[in-house]
Amino acid sequence: MKTGDLKELFYPKTIAIIGASENENKVGGILLKKALKFKGNVIPINPAHENLFGKKCYSSIKDCPGTIDLAVIATPKETVKSIILECAKKRVPFVIIITAGFAEVGNEKTQREILNIAEKANIRILGPNCFGIFNPELNLDLTFANTTPKKGGIVFISQSGALWSYFSDIKNIGYSGYISLGNMSDLEFSDFIEFFNKDKKTKKIILYIEKLKNGKRFLELCKKSKKKIIAIKAGSSKQGSKAAISHTGSLATDFKIYEGAFRQVKITQIENLFSKIKIPKSNAIIITNAGGAGALISDACENKGVKVIKDIDVLGTALPEDYKKALEHAEKIKCSTIIVILTPQKMSKPEQTAQEIINSSKKTKKHIIACFLGEASISKAEAMLKKAGIYCFIGREEVKRLVR
Repeated sequence: MKTGDLKELFYPKTIAIIGASENENKVGGILLKKALKFKGNVIPINPAHENLFGKKCYSSIKDCPGTIDLAVIATPKETVKSIILECAKKRVPFVIIITAGFAEVGNEKTQREILNIAEKANIRILGPNCFGIFNPELNLDLTFANTTPKKGGIVFISQSGALWSYFSDIKNIGYSGYISLGNMSDLEFSDFIEFFNKDKKTKKIILYIEKLKNGKRFLELCKKSKKKIIAIKAGSSKQGSKAAISHTGSLATDFKIYEGAFRQVKITQIENLFSKIKIPKSNAIIITNAGGAGALISDACENKGVKVIKDIDVLGTALPEDYKKALEHAEKIKCSTIIVILTPQKMSKPEQTAQEIINSSKKTKKHIIACFLGEASISKAEAMLKKAGIYCFIGREEVKRLVR
């Protein structure tokens, strides 16, 4: 399929949300509620409901009337394969698989089976294990970031979904789009660089990269690009590479090879976003709800001579009690520093999580650093942490410098 056909993915007329829910604390509920602002037709799919948020709900995508341009899957991993088969029968051209539990956890067999079905049916797949897409032109926000930013001239193409929660939360920055690639089982960086190079609204392309799938095509497209391309690359350290593997199943190739390749095609590679975090030289445990941020902060630690002895990924759905359990677990491990990362996703509760960190700081002898990444959603939590004497890094200026 030609990349030009990606217009149906980014500019759909009808979308189906499979796993839609009335529970706004679940991904399916968040996606449906956000999709209600979409300038097009939204069809919720869940056999447990007849109506959701005033819209007729169908048991299966097979039962939906008319043509579906884009299906979004937010259901348990065991159901995804059968849903792709239904999408094939319905002739859906694009499917976004939000669901995790595939190559990033070693389940490559099922991911390959899903892709084989999709290829035979000429379905293009975004994901799995992805955060969705954002197109402000259509009021289309199929992510579970807490903040929906305004229109602008920047597109962010990322292997990390939660970094979008961070970027989109910084005030007064406009975007022409966002794409979460997830495991890149099918669609990958090159497809979207080619697409957005033709987009008149896009002036700058920002990439968060753990691994490239097709290096030759990527470099050729970047070399031809008339837009400025900026790359954030994870995996400069051993621990950062390990974090990237567990995040999207990406084994990061030698960092120096990427640096040299980027220079050849005039990609601007930026210094690690988190290089200015003040971390005492010791050893550290990282607790994070954001795999990409965890990988980059692991890199920053090792570059500062701080040994990261463990990463605890509490996942994007983490609630304050999940952070509490992780802090209790970290307390039992021999280390000097605990770094707690939060990116503001729809289900996040920054103030309550900040309180759990404050409570933990009163009991521990370990040094606690909070990285609450964003601005609009984390200002109250930041104030709470600072008042309690806990160092809090929010990364606002780092993003603003990046987009200038």
